[in-house]
Amino acid sequence: MRQLRAFVAVVDAGTFTDAAAVLGVSQAAVSRSVTALEAALGARLLQRTTRSVSLTVTGTRVLAAARRVLDEVAHLGRIVEEARTELRVGYAWAALGRHTRRLQKTWLAAHPGVPLVFVQSNTPTGGLSEGTADVAVIRRPLADPRFDTALIGVEARYAAVATDNPLARRRSVRIADIARYTVAIDSRTGTTTPELWQPGTAPPIRTTHGVDEWLTLIAAGQAVGVTSEATANQNPRPGVAYRAVRDAQPIPVWLAWWKDDPPAQLTELVNLTCEVYRAGRPGPGDPTTGDPVTR
Repeated sequence: MRQLRAFVAVVDAGTFTDAAAVLGVSQAAVSRSVTALEAALGARLLQRTTRSVSLTVTGTRVLAAARRVLDEVAHLGRIVEEARTELRVGYAWAALGRHTRRLQKTWLAAHPGVPLVFVQSNTPTGGLSEGTADVAVIRRPLADPRFDTALIGVEARYAAVATDNPLARRRSVRIADIARYTVAIDSRTGTTTPELWQPGTAPPIRTTHGVDEWLTLIAAGQAVGVTSEATANQNPRPGVAYRAVRDAQPIPVWLAWWKDDPPAQLTELVNLTCEVYRAGRPGPGDPTTGDPVTR
């Protein structure tokens, strides 16, 4: 990188002396860097005279690539700098549901300079593997040894049905009621699997890819779904009604992060998230009350 910067500086400044002034080093250091770059590439990049320097044909082509490399490195620096000014929480379907806003407001009061930013990523690690999140909300066991997790709470299961489906007229449903219909399942990031039903009672399965496709299928009456209470709160959709599933096990919710690179505020984030789950109470008209809700 030092050699590339010296080479570009010489071209831009026009002389080794002026390039040295721009870089804040000696002229000899600039000359050594450019010579070392030419030796490493096995080609002359600059034609030198006592008064000026000019690019060779090869040097012209290398210059364009060198600028791209330096721009990309500068971009990496900006990414790291941005990571220090916000904490990104990834999720596949519904962040923290009704707890999301409360956590953001509580966090902002304690960390006004480091906002908590929720980013959606329809991947099993909620954006961790892809580098789009520092921490992720996970509702499926994460066996990948690269990550650590902390249990932060549990959520009830809800059925999602079309508003003209007979199940939408009920306050709550049972697992067996859902089995009479085709069930939409996202096997990659969803929380529902055929194992939710007893052997021999599993319904027909329709594979989907992400929450939007899942909801569109359900609104059209082509399938029903089972999901977490967070999805019911955070993803209202015209034509879709959410109903509590009263005989299903709740869904555990974890925070996950890179084991070898935890964010600086991790402990506080885990503690605050656990607190909002413990303190959360369903309110009037909230899907968690079991009251009829049509969306």
